[in-house]
Amino acid sequence: MQRKASAIWHGTVKEGKGSISTESGVLKDAQYSFSTRFEDGKGTNPEELIAAAHAGCYSMALSNLLTIAKLAPESIDTTAEVTLERLEAGPTVTKIHLTTRAKVPGASKDAFTTAANDAKNNCPISRLLKAAEITLDAQLV
Repeated sequence: MQRKASAIWHGTVKEGKGSISTESGVLKDAQYSFSTRFEDGKGTNPEELIAAAHAGCYSMALSNLLTIAKLAPESIDTTAEVTLERLEAGPTVTKIHLTTRAKVPGASKDAFTTAANDAKNNCPISRLLKAAEITLDAQLV
């Protein structure tokens, strides 16, 4: 399975602006810029999109693990907080903190903690952020 998203950027990094779209159409020309990424401008940014992807992926992975353990989750509410720091090498995502609150009738604390940690370590986005192969086809037109 493959999914696609695209970004278009016009201008210099500080004065320019761009838009991000997804193949599904959920995002269509969502605006992003220097101010949305490094200041408090209106629009989105790559780090926010990574946070959304990680929160969604984690919640589904946790639901799956609980279901396998015969524990039917009523609700799972997850927030992912991505930290972007300015390091000597340049702006760098240095950490992601997941916060989840789940209603799981009949779950013991130990069973929930085991599933929660397993989901953190093994959901596809967690694995991606640890060890993704990144390939590139770059052409000057």
